[in-house]
Amino acid sequence: MIYILLDKRRATARELAERLEVSVRTVYRDIDALSLAGIPIYAEKGKGGGIFLAENFVLRHSLLSEEEQRRILIGLQSLRAAQYPETEETLAKLGAAFRRKENDWIAVDFSAWGKKETDKFAVIKEAILKKEAVTFSYFGANGKKEQRTVEPLRMLYKSRAWYMQGYCRNRQDYRTFRMSRIREPKMTGETFRRSNGELPKETDQSGQAPINILLHVDVKMAYRIYDEFEEEDVQKTEDGFLAEMNVPEDEWLYGYILSFGPFAAVVRPERIRGLIAERLKKMIENYS
Repeated sequence: MIYILLDKRRATARELAERLEVSVRTVYRDIDALSLAGIPIYAEKGKGGGIFLAENFVLRHSLLSEEEQRRILIGLQSLRAAQYPETEETLAKLGAAFRRKENDWIAVDFSAWGKKETDKFAVIKEAILKKEAVTFSYFGANGKKEQRTVEPLRMLYKSRAWYMQGYCRNRQDYRTFRMSRIREPKMTGETFRRSNGELPKETDQSGQAPINILLHVDVKMAYRIYDEFEEEDVQKTEDGFLAEMNVPEDEWLYGYILSFGPFAAVVRPERIRGLIAERLKKMIENYS
């Protein structure tokens, strides 16, 4: 009953009886028991009445189990690690209330090794939280630099890379932007009302659905198999591995396959095998 009232702030005896699957008489008996236990709960009759908790009532930490307290603190530590605002003070208060010391079990650094890109992520994060459009320079898959204005809705970590999803005002459609290609994002001060519930199903920047690729990878590249693929997507063979991946088809995909050098080959689809062969021929011409 306390948890329900903390959430709703007010409820009728009949609502509580239905929610708790007890009689109205039992609800009033429980109200009396809670009141005797020192919980500031009271009932008012008439229009607009109901059962209330005092406005300044705070749930005592003793009503939370040890495991519930631990999960709350771990959740807040995760937010702090991801640089979510205003978590330090809350962590300090709850840590004191629960009489628990913090355990810095997680750290998040959005930048690649040797780079610092935290400012970029901070701007996008703040824009998402404030529902404020951002403008930035963006390098498309074709290498062309364009200025974009986007209503950012969500950050996404997918296939070993960070992306920002939102509504692109330039294209008048939803788009997914790879964070490494975003330059100098700035908040515009213009707010929007869209929510991430409006995002379409998984697509790449051009609106294409991911394609399924099967690679044969030589045993010499075992370290990359373990680093870059999930166990359920890999099958061991006599001379290496069969690795399956579902990714958008773009220049990144072609470059990724070629990054294995002579130690990998596309098994399917046949069309991708042909595209990789064409690029290999072009590479040979560049060195002839």
